[in-house]
Amino acid sequence: MISIAPGRTLFRAALATAFATAAAACGGSSGGAAPKAGEPAAPAAQTPAASPATAAGPQLVVYKDPSCGCCSKWVEHMKTNGFAVEAHDTSGVDGIKDQAGVPQAARSCHTGLVGGYAIEGHVPAEVVRRLLREHPADVAGLAVPGMVTGSPGMEGGTPQHYDVIAFTKDGRTSVYEKR
Repeated sequence: MISIAPGRTLFRAALATAFATAAAACGGSSGGAAPKAGEPAAPAAQTPAASPATAAGPQLVVYKDPSCGCCSKWVEHMKTNGFAVEAHDTSGVDGIKDQAGVPQAARSCHTGLVGGYAIEGHVPAEVVRRLLREHPADVAGLAVPGMVTGSPGMEGGTPQHYDVIAFTKDGRTSVYEKR
């Protein structure tokens, strides 16, 4: 039996359990593919994505391509801002995005999982903290689509204004914050 903390939807509990499969399949090694749909999920208590926080801060599990330098810079941004980050290099990032329900138009180069939410691309740490604090039930995740100059991990050049997009499990999107 899965216990659901107050304020968590059944969808988020199921999503966290599904991500446990991805984390178990990854096993901490690089180069792994995304798990196949329908594989049994590990118990929610064992998934880092389901863990709300550690002493170091919220637990963030990131799936990224091993050759992407901006992804590594974003991971460092999140660590610097108090997140306990577990990064997995994998060629199966698209499978993770599919499982998380990240809409095609909102996709970027890496996907993070924290507090039952998917974080796609170069979302600033303070915006992720706001999401975790506000805990909107209708939001499945946040995204900064593409690779916007001036977003965390994409420093250098002339910074661009960008929107942080909220998306729902059924693929609807809205502007969560303007940057």
